[in-house]
Amino acid sequence: MLRVLGSSKQLCDGITRRDLLQVGGAAFGGLSLGQMLEQQAAASSSAQFGSSFGRAKNCIVLFLYGSPSQLETFDMKPEAPLEIRGSMQPIASSLPGLDVCEHLPQMSKIMDRTTVVRSVTHPYPLHGVAHAMTGVPIIDVSMELNPRDPRHQPYFGSCVEYVDRQQRGGKPAEFVQNVALPFPFSSKRSDQPFRAGPYAAYLGGAYHPLWTEFVGEGTVDVHKERPGFSYTGPEPYLGCSRDSHFRLAAVESQPELTIDRMNLRRDLVSQFESARRHLDETDLGQSLSQFQEMAYGLISSPKVGEALDIRTEDDATRDMYGMTLFGQSCLAARRLVENGTKLVSVFWDEYGLAGDAWDTHFEHFPRMIDQLCPGLDKAMYGLILDLEQRGMLDDTLVVLISEHGRTPRINGAKNGGRDHWSQAYSVLFAGGGTTRGNVIGATDSIAGEPVDRPVSPKSLLATMYHLLGIDPHTMLPDADGRPTPLVPEAASVIPELLA
Repeated sequence: MLRVLGSSKQLCDGITRRDLLQVGGAAFGGLSLGQMLEQQAAASSSAQFGSSFGRAKNCIVLFLYGSPSQLETFDMKPEAPLEIRGSMQPIASSLPGLDVCEHLPQMSKIMDRTTVVRSVTHPYPLHGVAHAMTGVPIIDVSMELNPRDPRHQPYFGSCVEYVDRQQRGGKPAEFVQNVALPFPFSSKRSDQPFRAGPYAAYLGGAYHPLWTEFVGEGTVDVHKERPGFSYTGPEPYLGCSRDSHFRLAAVESQPELTIDRMNLRRDLVSQFESARRHLDETDLGQSLSQFQEMAYGLISSPKVGEALDIRTEDDATRDMYGMTLFGQSCLAARRLVENGTKLVSVFWDEYGLAGDAWDTHFEHFPRMIDQLCPGLDKAMYGLILDLEQRGMLDDTLVVLISEHGRTPRINGAKNGGRDHWSQAYSVLFAGGGTTRGNVIGATDSIAGEPVDRPVSPKSLLATMYHLLGIDPHTMLPDADGRPTPLVPEAASVIPELLA
């Protein structure tokens, strides 16, 4: 039995009937699961949309947790009343007809390489990473705050890795395939439990994203307050030291694998050695030793450490991304996909307190100007330009996404605020087989409701799967072995997004 940081779960979240079904290849009509997945893909998405299927060799997901305002990013309404439009002004971008916020001057230069979907809509104005990035059809607050809720479905990156591995006959790839930056999700707050979303759910712990840890110092001190809580200290999203870099946290900080904090300091290598000694004595250990050896080799590979060591990049490249935590995370993401990672997720997460990051219920305009827009502006500009200059953009799907938008009407909080709003918001795509210089959908005069081409977040996921060569209606076995689709049946690929 392998104990990781106090967890009593068996190897890879337990060797059960479910794992044998997953890894060994379920017999659906005489086919292995890998063969079934390949046949589904060939018979569906590729036939319907032709050359766009599988155009993306890899994907970088940039998730702005807390949700940016559509009105201060890509769907400005300068003719709306002041209490709607706010104080920020639009500026022209390189995509004619698409103005962006004046505080995104660098991004304005690369909008002609992107497609903006302005009409994303759903009925759940909650911080539901799970709803935005998994196939789960509904979300509620209890699910949001409980990664172990049995209703959850696997994170997008976990599904991509799972299907990819099944198509290789259950063998891991030669390099890590599902990495998330900059640190384990919602782990840098002191006043809330871990949030759900970027976990493998019924696929098991083997398919959680491999999280990194940020190694470095924030260079800008801040003071944050909310009722009953406060945080004073460095804010790496505002600036980080030149020696900043990342290393794999492996499974150390995943909340559902942790019992007590002392076990966070246990050495992962010694656990593997102990596990090997135990497994070698069993038939199960004999059958799994090769698989585990390959998996451990990936985690401990010096190539992974080298890819995450952004200190080896020249100063000009690092500065192009911005010397902030988000900017340097985006640079690390580029280095990972350059080395063979299929799916990298970069979260702009809360730091210090809940209600931070892009969750601007109060101090909306100062935070957008000082804390949020500058870091996003440089990071997104740097990533798109760097990928393009390296000849990687055509093969790399970049998705800038969040869980919802923000209210059209400004609230009465100090320095203004915008609350949760899921009825209309914007998502940005670039590269990886998507169109360039395109705007899909439109909203009404206050950016409150779609008036053209409403799009579900599940259809966004369907399109992302399609571009990565995965039929979005592929069935995976859930915890009870029942076939479960990657996305709900009503979700469909968005043809206007495809190049």
